Amino acid sequence: MLVITRRINQSIIIDGCIEVVVAGITKEGVRIGVTAPQEMEIHRSEVFETIAEANRQATVKSTKDAATALLLAKLSKSKQSMNDKD
Repeated sequence: MLVITRRINQSIIIDGCIEVVVAGITKEGVRIGVTAPQEMEIHRSEVFETIAEANRQATVKSTKDAATALLLAKLSKSKQSMNDKD
């Protein structure tokens, strides 16, 4: 991790297109401003983790749904095959 000291209204540039500015300092925390290309998503870490967990849960659910659908299709096909033999 790179640690840099900055004062109010000072900034750092990341990858030539992202600027992080110290907007204010209070006893409750540091306010920062971020300027970045519009197509870039920027989230607080706790929001990012919530989004990532929701995505993981959606993937698991869709995988389970797909597996269930496949199993049901195979069972239905097997049942039809057995009925055709009778």
